[in-house]
Amino acid sequence: MRRTSARVKIASALAATAAALTLTGVNALNGVAAEAESPRPLAANQPIGFGAGTTGGAGGATVTVSNASQFTEAVKRTEPLVIQVNGTVNLSSMTKVTSNKTIIGVGTSGRITGSGLNVSKVNNVIIRNLTFSGSNDDAINVEYSTKVWIDHNDISDANDGALDIKRASDNITVSWNRVHDHDKTFLLGHSDSNGGEDTGKLRVTYHHNWFDGTNQRHPRVRFGNPVHVLNNYYSNIGSYGVASTENAGVLVEGNYFENVEDPFHRGEGSSDVGGLQAKNNHFVNSGSGETGGSVAPIPYGYTPDAASGVKSIVTAGAGVGKI
Repeated sequence: MRRTSARVKIASALAATAAALTLTGVNALNGVAAEAESPRPLAANQPIGFGAGTTGGAGGATVTVSNASQFTEAVKRTEPLVIQVNGTVNLSSMTKVTSNKTIIGVGTSGRITGSGLNVSKVNNVIIRNLTFSGSNDDAINVEYSTKVWIDHNDISDANDGALDIKRASDNITVSWNRVHDHDKTFLLGHSDSNGGEDTGKLRVTYHHNWFDGTNQRHPRVRFGNPVHVLNNYYSNIGSYGVASTENAGVLVEGNYFENVEDPFHRGEGSSDVGGLQAKNNHFVNSGSGETGGSVAPIPYGYTPDAASGVKSIVTAGAGVGKI
């Protein structure tokens, strides 16, 4: 048992270049691989994995905002809404987002700074193509929420987590984000004592994210089972990549680890071990990782990229301005 402590796209108004990227390799259903008939194009404007079916503000009006007051008014409206961010939104505190919203940056100009977004007790929310920096709390917090898609963002320098998902949240996809200049990256499950709420929930797909010189929690998982960590690129990670704890079940599949001494392990800090299985990963100047325990079958079909090509695919496609 290893223990370690911390060391320091749905808006049609935007062109979808990500459709040119493909998920190649093998088809898989419930974690069982079979030969692919042909490469399947990556859907540019809909999530895959646990967050599939998330539609955000589709069917509602589209508004464009460029400052904090406009943004805050838009995200609290009760009807479905597509909110285009064109400029820098400087928030003073965590700002609640209501259900049935798509929040999407225009080109590379959409920026959230000062504080972050609170996706709490809602469902059907999409957050895409935004640069988050300098939050006085988390960049994005998700709790008691379902059907959330967080895609193609650039996240750095938050005071706490880049993206925290917790408190019985479920059916979420986190894809094509670049995280850099950050310590506590992706937390899944906030407390060892919250199993009563979290067991059977916290099912998240993390795919094609770029962890660029970050330190820890990529993700750090409690209770969620299965959690699918697929085709991400880990470069120059300080403390560790993935940690599975507290009866979680994590499948680490098809990722590219470069200069990562500890790519994945079971247990973390004072948390008990969870299950972690790894397959078809690619390692460059990296450790081999720790596996063990059980992981529930992945309940959806998918076509992974070959791990050896993930670095070039993710660096070309992750972050803002790539949808």
